[in-house]
Amino acid sequence: MKRKSRGAFLFLTPSVLLLLIFFIVPIILTICFAFTNMALTGSAAQNLQFIGFQNFTNMFQDPDFRISVLRTMVFLIFSAVIGQVVLGFILALLMKEKNVTFRRIIGIIVIAGWVTPEIVVAFCMVAFFSDNGSLNQIIGWFGISPISWLFSFPMVSVIIANIWHGTAFSMMVYQSALDEIPKDIEEAATIDGASNFKILRYITIPMVKGSIVTNMMLVTLQTLGVFTLIYTMTGGGPGTATQTLPVFMYNQAFVNYQFGYGTAISLVLLLIGIVASLFYMKSMKVKV
Repeated sequence: MKRKSRGAFLFLTPSVLLLLIFFIVPIILTICFAFTNMALTGSAAQNLQFIGFQNFTNMFQDPDFRISVLRTMVFLIFSAVIGQVVLGFILALLMKEKNVTFRRIIGIIVIAGWVTPEIVVAFCMVAFFSDNGSLNQIIGWFGISPISWLFSFPMVSVIIANIWHGTAFSMMVYQSALDEIPKDIEEAATIDGASNFKILRYITIPMVKGSIVTNMMLVTLQTLGVFTLIYTMTGGGPGTATQTLPVFMYNQAFVNYQFGYGTAISLVLLLIGIVASLFYMKSMKVKV
């Protein structure tokens, strides 16, 4: 038995080492750097010091940080909760019990946005929302003057882009969960006179609650970390109109070269993700 245990541990050693090198060690270093004045320029670049909670004190006193938190919450609520989660559920519900050909066609159309790399999605959306883009040409058919969407409505533009990119994941999760609901339960409720809304509220949603919780957590964490899409489309601007926490963190760490400050922001972003996930889990325990 001991030889078998040693053999199993020997085979697991490469995986454990990779996990330590590329996951555990970076997390520990990030926590450590957040409490230092680590930088690439200035006196701090040659004199690394432990400064305690100074980065966090500066952060919460920085108006740009507070604006970034607000922008992140707006982006999260509208592109993740209202956009991907709700829209994904509606699409899955509409596709339920439809014929295979219809589901395949709609599935391919929706999934196309999800499988497209984020950088490609960003360039496609820039072309769509630009002054001479597809959207202005479409509204021009109705006599509406062109609108500078990325300048006048930058947050709306990046929200729509993220919804288009990520909704397919939610749709597939919910579609799989809805297909597992026994048909005889819904048929019995229909015979008893239950309306479609009551079936949805008292049968469908409670039976897929686990999938809803899982999907909301995954979508929340993914949306909190969206950087490439926003930075490519708007660069966080105009001004700070689309400067979410990942963009603000990037600017502090890789533009201003204040690595200590940037890693402190990353820890706050991680904390927001944890709090949001716990909130979703707790809220779903309430009887629907």
